[in-house]
Amino acid sequence: MRVVFMGTPEFAVPVLTVLARTHEVVGALTRPDAVRKRGKRLDPSPVKVRALELAIPLIECSKVTDDIVDEVRALEPDAICVAAFGCILPPSILSVPRYGCVNVHASLLPRWRGAAPIARAILAGDEVTGISIMRVEEGLDTGPVCLVGVTPCEGKDLASLSDELAWMGGYLLLEALERLEAGDLEWVEQPADGATYANRIAKGELDLDPASPSVRNLRRVLASEDAHPARAKVGGILLRVRTATLAGGDLAEGEFSVEDGHAYLGCSEGILELREVTPAGKRPMEASAWVRGLHATELSWARP
Repeated sequence: MRVVFMGTPEFAVPVLTVLARTHEVVGALTRPDAVRKRGKRLDPSPVKVRALELAIPLIECSKVTDDIVDEVRALEPDAICVAAFGCILPPSILSVPRYGCVNVHASLLPRWRGAAPIARAILAGDEVTGISIMRVEEGLDTGPVCLVGVTPCEGKDLASLSDELAWMGGYLLLEALERLEAGDLEWVEQPADGATYANRIAKGELDLDPASPSVRNLRRVLASEDAHPARAKVGGILLRVRTATLAGGDLAEGEFSVEDGHAYLGCSEGILELREVTPAGKRPMEASAWVRGLHATELSWARP
């Protein structure tokens, strides 16, 4: 099958990789080079890097204009496959491929429509999440679903869960295309009830808070990434919390304690043990190494 792929972030790379093993990917649309990390350097999108490795022709755009639609039409795709592209698709492109536009969405629709479904599932404490293979329509992730994959969320951070879902989505997409071509794929409309929206993570939203239960603070750590770190102020020191775990014991809200090389944050309910941290201006390190440089074993901590 001749396929045009649309995607931008790391999540889309496994989907493109799996797709290119079986189908003829005649073009890849992705967002233009942008400042994606600290500093001012423009970096290519992960999908651009992978497409170049696979010798797939690229179309870079921040908006799907009429000219872009004409470029895609000239590629004569049988299907358009989308995975976290980051642009709204106009109606004019939806009718270009004879098998339509198929989207790999990282949630169990209609829960968590929108831009940040994996992080929102973690923050909400969802027991399970998954992949929905859906048909793209004009609405935001409102199209009918044909295939679903499910996986537990517990204990998984954003990076590991995203990677797992991306590969799952790639293989489900292959199944969907095979059955679509064979004419035995059933599309099921999403239910009217149960829709939630996964808004982008806001700046500071993942900052740890002594007034929150330890479970909620742990979810913030699990949902964090370089662009949106989980942070805390310990003894006036700004600290990124990279990994943590729940701990037992008795520690008041806002108290910080070091015991036998272990670092603990007292929350409104429960205790959070720091496992890996990045102090301001330093490199990531084990919390046990960081606390060796502290001059006190009992301090306070606060939200940044």
